[in-house]
Amino acid sequence: MHRTALIAVPSPTRPMLARRTFCAAALGSVFSWQMAHAANVAKVDRAPALLLAREWPAEADPAGYLVSEKLDGVRALWDGRNLRFRGGGVVAAPRWFTDRLPPQPLDGELWLGRGRFEALSGLVRRAQPDDAAWRAVQYQVFELPAAGGTFAERATALQALCAQIGWPALQALPQRPVADRAALQRALDAVVAAGGEGLVLHRADAPQASGRGPWLFKHKPLHDAEAVVLAHLPGQGRLAGQVGALQVRSDEGVVFHIGTGLRDADRAQPPAIGQRITFTHRGFTEGGVPRFAAYLRPAAPL
Repeated sequence: MHRTALIAVPSPTRPMLARRTFCAAALGSVFSWQMAHAANVAKVDRAPALLLAREWPAEADPAGYLVSEKLDGVRALWDGRNLRFRGGGVVAAPRWFTDRLPPQPLDGELWLGRGRFEALSGLVRRAQPDDAAWRAVQYQVFELPAAGGTFAERATALQALCAQIGWPALQALPQRPVADRAALQRALDAVVAAGGEGLVLHRADAPQASGRGPWLFKHKPLHDAEAVVLAHLPGQGRLAGQVGALQVRSDEGVVFHIGTGLRDADRAQPPAIGQRITFTHRGFTEGGVPRFAAYLRPAAPL
């Protein structure tokens, strides 16, 4: 008859149990912190998939498109919990502002009015929101990202949603058809004469999409684009001691200079090296350099 040998395992003492409990709690805390940190990084860094506008071809027919004003605001996506810049960062909006937004995702622009981009950009960049200044901000929305159907159907649903909420700060941007190129030009002239930037044309039958596809176009008297400031070039003559031009690199990788459009205040305190700026131009040279490039303003925050 065989007997199984029993090995006596000493019971852990209270100090041993305490150490084990502490280590388990510490490891759990570290793991929880790492998970939360990773979630926060993803929350900030993940850029939303947005539909981006291309330049409107000069001879294109606007039939089949819905037209709205191109606002000089800051693009913002409402995901149901946070307002996000197009780069994914969270806009530090007041709680009373976001509490009035619906649970449905929205895409649009934060806006203070025509010609007030710089004031708006400074306001929405603040880590702590200026409560009083935010009272003047509107959220002009033009898309329901989670809805199906055509763009015309989504625009109708968006109008109904904003009317139901009935909050003046939340507006569905009007979308209107135009009959032909002549009507489109009249609409553009009217917006520009009133101080606006231009128009946006969105295919009425467009599905939900992202990136630069054949659905969305911007139509302006001048083209605009963005570039990164590489260097400050010294001025000559009247501009001695100030910045004469900015050396910049476009998103296409073209390096060139911008000296036009800079005000005296811009030359005294130019955009920082590494900062993104918006400039206007009138097409490109054969080498791909923007023609008649002129500084417009700092680029919208990402």
